[in-house]
Amino acid sequence: MPNKYKTIRTVKTIFLHSFLIVVTLTCLFPLFWMVRSALMSNETIFIDKSLIPRELNFHNFYRAWTEGNFGMFFFNSVIYTASVVLGIILISSLAAYAFSRLQFPGQNFFFYMFVAAMMIPLPGSFVPLYVLMNKLGLVNTRIGYILCMINVGLSLSILLLKTFFDKMPPDLEDAARIDGCSKLGIWWHVALPLARPAIAVIVIFNSLNVWNEYILATLLLNDKSLMPLQRGLMVFQGVHSVDYPLLMAGLTIAAVPIILVYLLMQKHIIKGLSSGAIVG
Repeated sequence: MPNKYKTIRTVKTIFLHSFLIVVTLTCLFPLFWMVRSALMSNETIFIDKSLIPRELNFHNFYRAWTEGNFGMFFFNSVIYTASVVLGIILISSLAAYAFSRLQFPGQNFFFYMFVAAMMIPLPGSFVPLYVLMNKLGLVNTRIGYILCMINVGLSLSILLLKTFFDKMPPDLEDAARIDGCSKLGIWWHVALPLARPAIAVIVIFNSLNVWNEYILATLLLNDKSLMPLQRGLMVFQGVHSVDYPLLMAGLTIAAVPIILVYLLMQKHIIKGLSSGAIVG
């Protein structure tokens, strides 16, 4: 009997790992094909059927960076992503700490309003955001786009951090008060360091959201010098619609940074998602 159970467990393990390997290859193959196509020329992309191109053409990346103004679009996306993520972390952590640790009139009402905002489809919030930015004179400005993207990511971030702060031991706050910390001092010196796993999840989710955002950038930004990478990529595609290797080089430039961010932060992300709101 023990051998029978061991055999069944082994078969299940082999089947599960085989399934996961197939799923992984299915997800990675389009990325591999994108990089492969970016290293080919327009004459050989439909002729060379090998997995690894016979001739590697790295010049496509240089052309995409210079001719397609990808340097400017890339710089804009870096500014937008860093500003939005930093703004979301600061605002959501302060709000979540207030909802979790302070008592004030309308506390539950305002918190449930943030939670209810998560049920509104994302494109549904773009029209009121555009109207508001237009009345404030912030259409086609960096600060207007950054404020809109901060607004888009706040609800989920507040919910995650409040759940984390709710489980934070009160003894830590008492010890900080004895040491002379104010409420802001406790938030900065105690709550934020303990919330690093949750903050890592917020960073990667919002980085992905801002880096890949296209619709709101199309509505708010008309000036080419202000466009982020995804918006610039569509402009680039319209000009070079038949130069497939050049398009793939542009897509690779757009995809690599956010993949690197995920790989660098995956341990913190897994910890934050698996441990939930356990402080330690």
